[in-house]
Amino acid sequence: MTPTTVLTIAGSDSGGGAGIQADLKVFAALGAYGTSVLTAVTAQNTRGVDAVLPLAPRTVTEQLDSVLGDFRVRAVKTGMLGTPAVADAVADAARAGRLPHLVVDPVLVATSGHRLGVVEAVERLLPYAEVATPNCAEAAALTGRPVTTVEEMVAAAEALVAGGPAHVVVTGGDVDAAGEAVDVLAGGGTVTLLRAPRVLTRHSHGTGCSFSAAIAVRLAAGDAVPAAVGAAKKYVTRALTGARNWELGAGRGPLDHFGWS
Repeated sequence: MTPTTVLTIAGSDSGGGAGIQADLKVFAALGAYGTSVLTAVTAQNTRGVDAVLPLAPRTVTEQLDSVLGDFRVRAVKTGMLGTPAVADAVADAARAGRLPHLVVDPVLVATSGHRLGVVEAVERLLPYAEVATPNCAEAAALTGRPVTTVEEMVAAAEALVAGGPAHVVVTGGDVDAAGEAVDVLAGGGTVTLLRAPRVLTRHSHGTGCSFSAAIAVRLAAGDAVPAAVGAAKKYVTRALTGARNWELGAGRGPLDHFGWS
């Protein structure tokens, strides 16, 4: 049986825990065939990001044309875009209807705190997103308001949906919610709180990338958005749990994408 093809448009992580590398691992772990378009090359590891080299918009467009001209892509996720010009190139493809089931992960700041993107770049893509997956810091940057509680997550998700995306998931892995990891899904006139036990671990590098990639795989398989988001949350919870005792790198390590532990 031919596997479903999913596309990631994101930056490279030389440490392998986030970005293109994490996305392709998630696609493979969940049974999809992964294709990729690089937007930037980074020098990074578990301790931080040492350098970022954005690629030219033309190079991004050429990669897109090559992949989309040959593969039947069923869903697309974006991560680090780097510059507004690159975002414009991706938005042009979305506007033309070439990026089905688009999941936008607005990568603005790495786990280490290094700034990887600009708000203007993300805003160019949000109107075309079936699902956008900001964490609390990214939701705050996009809405211009604090997002530090579950109540503020709900308000931010509703505000972002009003501005373009069909659905928004504000992920709350860093919010103190009585031992739970609470995400807020808004869209279609409803708001849903997704709860799971908080996984106590320093190994969380690439959590947002992995979550959005898993959503894209499930959308490609035909799931409705709520089901896709729920399945992605369960997958990430398992991946965080599996890597709790790993010793890969000296900083925030990667997730257990393949269920090795």
